[in-house]
Amino acid sequence: MNINFTGDNNQIDKNSVIPVYYQLARIIERDIFEGRLKPGDAIPPENELVRRYGISRMTVRRAIAELINSGLVYTQKGKGTFVAKPQLENMVFELGDFHEEIKKRGMKPGIKLLGTKIVRADELLAKKLEIPLNTTCLYLRLLISANDEPLIFENKYMVYTKKKPILELELKDPSLANFSNLVAAHGESFPVVSKMVLHASVVTEEEAEVLGVKLNTPVFVVEQTLYDSMRRPVGWGKSVFRGDRFKFTSYVGWTKYGE
Repeated sequence: MNINFTGDNNQIDKNSVIPVYYQLARIIERDIFEGRLKPGDAIPPENELVRRYGISRMTVRRAIAELINSGLVYTQKGKGTFVAKPQLENMVFELGDFHEEIKKRGMKPGIKLLGTKIVRADELLAKKLEIPLNTTCLYLRLLISANDEPLIFENKYMVYTKKKPILELELKDPSLANFSNLVAAHGESFPVVSKMVLHASVVTEEEAEVLGVKLNTPVFVVEQTLYDSMRRPVGWGKSVFRGDRFKFTSYVGWTKYGE
């Protein structure tokens, strides 16, 4: 997973649509991935996390439970919670936070909601999300840009949660351009694993129109499936990246090198 939040990366935004426990888990996860917490290190005790972030014990425990389920930490009775050693199943192919990458290059990032609607799962979607046919799902079409130049056309699906409707205003929050954040904010489950499949293609008529390129222009297509701690799919989507504007780098392991 690669989750980023706006503002101070070590702060929790209690006004965000992203659950507080999820934000805390991402802060600890980031410390592990970036090497500030190494295998065998103890993470801060429950009391300290409660005091530091002004949150409840229940919230802290839920965040830790999710990190345990994802294999990043483990507990020793009477001693505390510690960072686990990297295992093969924890290695990831990482796609960065595009809003942050765009800003680093001195450009203005943008996200535009092109459409959202309730759909019934067809055979393809039922297979991708491992749900019965005709299950009610939420479908979103998004366009990510830099300096108003279209770069990425996204189609995302998740099982519809009636109590958590998507609001266009919320999608102005750059953190929700990240699919994991979006599912955490509006789904019933906590995504802990992201499977991505990358392949080359050429644009369809619809994609060419949205991205402002000629028909048959080369693109990268990334299919992403999000899984919860029980390895159940909680989100699936397809992102089309302009081939002339992107290159991809993959990191294997927890700590990034060569940056």
